[in-house]
Amino acid sequence: MVSTPTTPDAEVAVVGLGAWGACALWQLARHGVDAVGVDRYGIANVHGSSYGESRMFRTACLEHPGLVPLAQRSRRLWTELEALSGESLLEPTGAMLIGPRDGRIVGGALTAAREHGLSVELLDPAALRTRAPAHAALPDDHVAVLEPDGGLTYPERTISAAVRAARAAGARVYTDTRVTGVELVAGGAVVHTALRSLRVARVVVTAGPWLSQLVPDLPLEVVRMPTTWFTPAEPRPRFTLENLPVFMRELDGGDVIWGHGTLPGRTELKLGLEDGGRHFRTVDPEDMDRSVSPDDWSVLGGILPTAVPGVGAAPTRAVANLYARTPDGQFVVGRPRRDPRIVVAGGCSSHGFKHATGIGEFVADLVRGRTPAVPLDFADPNRFL
Repeated sequence: MVSTPTTPDAEVAVVGLGAWGACALWQLARHGVDAVGVDRYGIANVHGSSYGESRMFRTACLEHPGLVPLAQRSRRLWTELEALSGESLLEPTGAMLIGPRDGRIVGGALTAAREHGLSVELLDPAALRTRAPAHAALPDDHVAVLEPDGGLTYPERTISAAVRAARAAGARVYTDTRVTGVELVAGGAVVHTALRSLRVARVVVTAGPWLSQLVPDLPLEVVRMPTTWFTPAEPRPRFTLENLPVFMRELDGGDVIWGHGTLPGRTELKLGLEDGGRHFRTVDPEDMDRSVSPDDWSVLGGILPTAVPGVGAAPTRAVANLYARTPDGQFVVGRPRRDPRIVVAGGCSSHGFKHATGIGEFVADLVRGRTPAVPLDFADPNRFL
């Protein structure tokens, strides 16, 4: 067994500087931990799960009631990061969860709101059509949960701000550096790269779609998700962000669309389809076709002309992104096999960005031997091990 040297390269290495890894590096560095961050690509790159200009933020977390306190904590930490960066990173536009009253989206949001005393407003179809005219085609038996504290986050800005804050607090960052393996050794870990090996006391692996390559025991699959933007034939006020805030909308039949109106100075709406295991294919992240074709938006294109009239069926811009999905749709955050040398955070299952700052703090607390501010027992990776 290899032993770490008396003087390691750093106390902690963070492998993968997407949203979760960047925020973990920031939180470690701000608390005086000697930390180094490594990313295969550049900061805020197109290759992982944190690309696409915008993400929905909401605290009415229908995916699991335990995520509500994490989202609330994340919102406070986003405010701190905004103050450090001097940039707008989270825009409070409000968020809408729309669909049948007893459906997964509205029912889950109302359950989360009741359990945690969230301030939400239930809108009937007439009120929703007035508030967001783009949803004029809403069926009469559907409703909307309006969360005033919801909004829009900016992923590339957030990641860049977190990395800058980490560097300002003393962290070192290596980009364009592929990690080929993480080896747990006596007294710590060795992070192997093509150029050199970093010897550290502890390692944090936040490698997104590549997490299971570095920690093979985790049962993750990688999903290829098209991200699409649409330009209406005519610019109309109903398609602005003010009149079409971020939303998730469950349709009759179970499909869910999501998106938001045009950002200031832009002409495109970001609209997409939630997968739920119904539409997108799983891939090997090392051998993924990143080109896009009509196959990538054909299902969504068949829905939008009826669900959001005036948008059209074909996007004006599209990219292919990746995310890692767990069997139960919940995150994997914690110490595999209770090993003190390693912390993993991944399996975002396409609903993780809104929790980035809170996950970063949670990871840093584990590394520092502190009790996290928000418990995440349901995300413990050992449920799969």
